[in-house]
Amino acid sequence: MVFSSIAFLFLFLPLALGGYLLLRGPFRLLYLLLSSLFFYFFGEQNLIWVMLLSIAIDYTAGLMIAGGFRVSPERLEPGGSRNRRQRIWLGISIAINLGLLVYFKYFNFFVDNTIDVLQAFGMHHHALNGLTRVVLPLGISFYTFQSMSYTIDVYRGAVTANRNLLAFATYVTMFPQLVAGPIVRYRDMEQQITRPAPSMERFGAGIQRFVAGLAKKVLIANAMAPVADHIFSLPPSSLSTGTAWIGLLAFAVQVYFDFSGYSCMAIGLGKMLGFDFQENFNYPHVSRSITEYWTRWHISLTSWFRDYLYIPLGGSRISPMRTNLNIMIVFFVSGLWHGTQWSNILFGVFNGLFLVLERGWLGRLLQRFPNALRHLYFHLVILVSYVFFRTSTPAESLSYLSTLFGLQSAGAYTAIAFLTTPFVLTFIMATCFALPVVPRVLAWGKRLTDRPRLVFQAVYLLTLIAAFVLCTADLLSGTYNPFIYFRF
Repeated sequence: MVFSSIAFLFLFLPLALGGYLLLRGPFRLLYLLLSSLFFYFFGEQNLIWVMLLSIAIDYTAGLMIAGGFRVSPERLEPGGSRNRRQRIWLGISIAINLGLLVYFKYFNFFVDNTIDVLQAFGMHHHALNGLTRVVLPLGISFYTFQSMSYTIDVYRGAVTANRNLLAFATYVTMFPQLVAGPIVRYRDMEQQITRPAPSMERFGAGIQRFVAGLAKKVLIANAMAPVADHIFSLPPSSLSTGTAWIGLLAFAVQVYFDFSGYSCMAIGLGKMLGFDFQENFNYPHVSRSITEYWTRWHISLTSWFRDYLYIPLGGSRISPMRTNLNIMIVFFVSGLWHGTQWSNILFGVFNGLFLVLERGWLGRLLQRFPNALRHLYFHLVILVSYVFFRTSTPAESLSYLSTLFGLQSAGAYTAIAFLTTPFVLTFIMATCFALPVVPRVLAWGKRLTDRPRLVFQAVYLLTLIAAFVLCTADLLSGTYNPFIYFRF
């Protein structure tokens, strides 16, 4: 079940919100937990056991690190010494969580690549062909990182272990961010999870965020998806350079509004329930470098890698060479996180390489450029990286890039066939919403007084209602409604 579906909007969501807001105390959390488990079970059925196992392991590990079940958990001293038992339970938590993630996400990748290697050397591989392929549980990359960060923070003394299993399970399973983030850390939810504070003001703000995210997803991302999918499904040799660029721009719009729209809906749902989730996107396409981009794009993931991988490796406190190596390790892992194809790994390594270069001579050179050229540089690099993100193999990536830069002969599909009026209008709308235009308009509206302010608020409300109606009509018509990040 996706947020941008009729079943979610008009059946699940009213029931989930209605029961939650009517109940009080532990019954409210219990209802949210059951609603979230149903939400996940609706899409995954038996694979729900993977998430439940992760919850059980990390709940147990957190208490054992804090002293065991029989003592009242207290926050450990940050930077203090840890005994052997505490280190063992942290190791158990990390090993099981990563073991589940590696098995379910990368088993097929490992088998397929082993078969390719054996075939290349003319060796027997038929036994591997008969292996049952593993089904990827929805959202495992998100809830695994989220649950695992809890035990790490308990070990570090950043949070107090939670004896309340209901509260901890609700934190992990909460349906707004369960399958596609943002990755909500327990340290940010420690006070909120036991005492959620829904209010009319928060509920109203949540509705606005949710409708804005829904419009991003349905009216922009879904409109661009057929163009991107069509062009990327064609042999690159059959495309003209212009058509290849249109396909890439369509995908760039799709992936940003698809994921940021979903994050926006998740944050809005959190507010309706009385929770404040971390912002996950901060207008990444205003960036002037790849370094800046990764402080604005998927913020919850990049900050997770920074705190739980980059800094433990030594961060930037060590020699420049080791720092650069740490960056490349982080982005290699980030590429793996983003998918199970070699091209996804190249996506991560490509971005990591430019971060390393920008720490050195390239960064110094960029400082001399005017902002317009720095924006142009950034968009050229990030769009090239999206080719790796969108294609399935390095060979496909290189072939598409060859067409993109005119190194292959122009094919039969010309750009003009895709430059339809709906495409152009959607692209213009996407460009406006990719820039911080709306916040500035809203800030301007708040500065108005008396009647002009009332008129502005009425127009804003009518715009949200119209957007919701258009989204609903679009979904009822059965138009294409993919979601890229469900594969994570």
